[in-house]
Formats: sequence, structure tokens, C-alpha cells
Amino acid sequence: MTAPVLDHVVLDVHDRMDAAVQTYQRLGFHMTERGFHTLGSINHLAIFATDYLELLGWDPAKPGRAELAGFAPGLNGLVFKTDSADATQATMQAAGVPVQAAQSFSRPVRLGGAAHDAKFRTTHVDPAAVPFGRLYVCQHDTPELVWRTEWQDHPNGVRAIAGLLIAAEDPGGLAGLFARVFGTDTVSDIGGGAHRLGASGVPIDIVPPARATAELGADAPEPRGRPAWMAALRLRTASLARAAQVLSGTARRTDGGLRIPAAAACNVTLDFAERTG
Repeated sequence: MTAPVLDHVVLDVHDRMDAAVQTYQRLGFHMTERGFHTLGSINHLAIFATDYLELLGWDPAKPGRAELAGFAPGLNGLVFKTDSADATQATMQAAGVPVQAAQSFSRPVRLGGAAHDAKFRTTHVDPAAVPFGRLYVCQHDTPELVWRTEWQDHPNGVRAIAGLLIAAEDPGGLAGLFARVFGTDTVSDIGGGAHRLGASGVPIDIVPPARATAELGADAPEPRGRPAWMAALRLRTASLARAAQVLSGTARRTDGGLRIPAAAACNVTLDFAERTG
């Protein structure tokens, strides 16, 4: 595969979508209207310049996608861009990566009173091989129905995902999986038992649980007995002052930024830092 380019991250909220979307709206994210996948799930998106955050769950009155119930609530999905899900599937199979067959699905999108279908094709690494949840690639057949400027102006000023922190009992094993999927030159040893996947300027750090606990403290998510979990999502805002105003009473100051504890963000710690350059 070519060097990984982050597409989006997925926050599983199970059957509590109403509460989750209200939480993220209070945190200053402009959330899209509810989407209804042909797979049976529902979602809301916070769209940034080239990536996005997805809240994913199911309607409690019409539960769908039973496989999602096996994942603990929190940030569980790590998704990368591809021009061809089928070609990526073949490449991963050739590299010995356990991979599922590519699948297509869609969801309706309303624009100016007209109905459209946002269409996608994805290829997943076998979840049994992914200790933190789901790792897959996404082919956007209708990107113009996702990255729309009217959805990218967030009250908290967020413009992009700036990084991720994954806690893992076996960081080297997870780094090895990333190396098989994306190539050995995409993963580096950053010391102290930690590794980094370089993804188009979005560093994804894989660290021992003790290191994640030391960094996040009481703001850390509840791991729920998982061998690995996506602990923190780092976000770049155009204005830290603007973010601070929106997040007043919820965020606390950190060195160079603001932090929302996982307990206030659906079981993932959110770190905000100002855009540089």
C-alpha cells in the first residue's frame, strides 16, 4: 500500500446517539444531520478539511449492525483513504494481512431539498487481528456529499485531526500490524516501548498503558478490559481562544492547549491545540 492518509475516526455510541450528538454539539462541533446507512447503522459527522469524526450507533427502536455491539463505547474505528477498496484488499491479502471482503453501502443526504445518495466501499482488516477495534480503508464514490464547506465551520474552530494516542498492552505487536498493512517505513520506534504510525502528517502514537495513564491521568477513557484502546483524539483549532470560550466550564488548560476529559466526551479524551503554520 501507499503511505497511509487518514480519512476519519469512528466513535461508537451504541444506542445512545441522541445523547452523543447533543454532547458533541455542546462541545462546539457542527454535526451533520442524522445519516441512515443501508447497513442498518446511523451516524452524525463532524467534517473537517480533509478528515472527519463520525459518531456511529443504532436506533434503539430499530437496532441494526449487531456486530457493533461487541465494541465498547468510545473511539474504536481508525479509517484510511483509498482510491480502490478492492485493490487495497488484494494488496493486503498479498502481504499476509487478514482482511475481509470489500463491501459497498450508502446513506441518503439532503441538499437544498433534493435527495442524494452518499456512496462508499470499504475493506476491513479482520477485527480479530485489531486489538483496539476496527481498522479499515474507505473509498468515497461521492466525496462531494461529505466534504462540504457549509459543514466545516465549527464553533470551537476545529479544522483537522492532529493526532491520536492508542494505549496497547503490546505496542510492538500493534505496530507490526500497521507495518504489514502500510509498509515498514511508515512505523517508527519513538522510545520507551512506544511506536508511531505516520499518516499524512497525523501522528498515531502507540504507547504502553502506563504511559497513556501518566499523560492523561483522570481524563483518560475507561478501557473496559480491552488489550488496546484509542485513548485520545488530538484536534487542531484555528483559534484556541475561540475554543476556550465555547468549552468554558468543560475543558481544562494543558501545556499549549485545552483538554476535555473522556467522561465528558463519550469515552475518549479530546485535546485541542492551535493551528501552527
